[in-house]
Amino acid sequence: MTGDPYRKNAASYDTFVEPFIAGVRKKSLGLYPPASGLSVLEVGCGTGTNLIPYQLAGCRVYGIDLSPAMIAQAQKKLSTQADLRVGDASRMPYSDDRFDLIVAMFTLHEMPFHVRLPVMDEIVRVLNPQGRALIVDYRIGPIAFPLGWLAKGIAFTFEMLAGGEHFINYRDFLERNGLPPLIADLPLAVKGQAIAGRGNIDLYLLGV
Repeated sequence: MTGDPYRKNAASYDTFVEPFIAGVRKKSLGLYPPASGLSVLEVGCGTGTNLIPYQLAGCRVYGIDLSPAMIAQAQKKLSTQADLRVGDASRMPYSDDRFDLIVAMFTLHEMPFHVRLPVMDEIVRVLNPQGRALIVDYRIGPIAFPLGWLAKGIAFTFEMLAGGEHFINYRDFLERNGLPPLIADLPLAVKGQAIAGRGNIDLYLLGV
């Protein structure tokens, strides 16, 4: 994306978005509960909220995000105990086999199509062979009526308000059937799976 699309709303992001994703986060933690001593990276860490449960559990937490404004918010929450960097997830500055857990929550749909596969390849590269990748993003139905359609409408509105480039990438992500095609050719197997958001959100736990 050009510039920092979150520079004006990073400070208020949690106020508006958190009520809608707290339940998804809870379900993701159920797929892979935090455990002391893990090395955890979040790709597209945003304001850092997803990393808080891991930090509290005694994990070493890392985050990378293209938005300086979001990283600034994350630093306020996680302090200097977290390694947070502004950077490109398709060229991550980490060594091979570095992390026990990699989280990417509502990150891939923000990216242009040509960036998504390189990011997935990077996740595989920096993941410990015994580790897990927790990937969460929008899903293509079926969705429950009426609450599923309401949730879909809310998500659509958020994505539209995020800006033109963001919205184009979101629509492209859905048109390409979301996460399954991105996961299909990876050298990782599905170790756990869940659906949230009344059918609108996929959660995949991947590992060797």
